[in-house]
Amino acid sequence: MKLFLDTCVIYPDALRDILLGVAARGAFAPLWSARVLEEWARAARKKGAEDQARLIGAAMQAQFPRAMVRGWESLATRLDLPDPDDVHVLAAAIAGHADAIVTFNAADFPRHILAAEGLERRDPDGMLWELWSQNAAPVAEAVSQAMARAPGDPVSIRAFLKRAGLPRLGKAMLNG
Repeated sequence: MKLFLDTCVIYPDALRDILLGVAARGAFAPLWSARVLEEWARAARKKGAEDQARLIGAAMQAQFPRAMVRGWESLATRLDLPDPDDVHVLAAAIAGHADAIVTFNAADFPRHILAAEGLERRDPDGMLWELWSQNAAPVAEAVSQAMARAPGDPVSIRAFLKRAGLPRLGKAMLNG
């Protein structure tokens, strides 16, 4: 399964670490574009972390050399979304033959538009919950690894996942 990661799931750090950890364990093949990585770097600039974002982006490329989608630009001219600034995500997902776009941004990626292009929209919480339900080990390992790398005082798994925008997964893992 190929999943195109929107900028909003690459930044914040904990969610990105979990998603890439699950991908590294073979649960899915991640995809992104140079423009997505650039959007992330610009967003990180506001918090003084642009250089770090660019270094992490380079490490992501090294870890997943097939993830970068190129040649999507010509597709963008025929596409229409509620937010024109998101058309590049849809175009790159199509060019990369993704099965779905992973995003929190439901309003700007209407399901009927994505379906017409053979894509789904998946929120990261539901998608990771589904993967965990099918095979808990890769998700649990990725969450543990992300928690170990997270700055600050240790928190419960449920609190960590809630902060990462993954409350459903947190509840399932707590009760699991």
